[in-house]
Amino acid sequence: MIVTMGARDLEQLLAEQVSYYRAVAPEYEEHALPFDDGGELAAALDAFRPTGSVLELACGPGVWTRQLLRHATEVTAVDASPEMVGIASARFGGEPVRFVEANIFDWQPDRRYDVVFFGFWLSHVPLERFASFWSLVAGCLKPGGRVFFVDDAYRTPDELVEGESSSTILRRLHDGSAHRAVKVPHRADELEERLARVGWRVQVRPTTTGPFYWGAGSPVS
Repeated sequence: MIVTMGARDLEQLLAEQVSYYRAVAPEYEEHALPFDDGGELAAALDAFRPTGSVLELACGPGVWTRQLLRHATEVTAVDASPEMVGIASARFGGEPVRFVEANIFDWQPDRRYDVVFFGFWLSHVPLERFASFWSLVAGCLKPGGRVFFVDDAYRTPDELVEGESSSTILRRLHDGSAHRAVKVPHRADELEERLARVGWRVQVRPTTTGPFYWGAGSPVS
């Protein structure tokens, strides 16, 4: 069981998480996990076919944006880190992508979308914000809209500075600097149940090997 925290402590942690992703942006892709499940996740996204207008939350440096563009008519990509947005926007000049710099916990959409996608973001949403986050996602979708996400439950012993029952982890950059962030180790079956309780019908599937999972579904009408 993951222990929750008070509102003030949570706000501080989330601010530190944004700072971490700003700092890690130049070396983000050098911190890839040592597992070979990326192809399985990519195949699941291709099978899902995120067509039409797509909203990508926490786009980071655009690792998944390119695959979304294989199917989408247009993509709106949101991230709180200007450094991440800068890297991603430089990669997709001339492509039908609109980048928005905004903290997802404070942001509201200016339109609705056929698909909402987020890659390796859900585990960074604290359980205290789980229901409100999924309410935001529902509000981003057109009637009949769908959601797809990929993520992992990987946490190293060195990261667990507050123990396994805490979702607070400590990560280090190449320069040795330490940054706190959120990492909720969702299990596929538990995540399906948690989503059902907040009004979603989502199938969550673990990959064949490694700590990864993907989910696809829609709000319960």
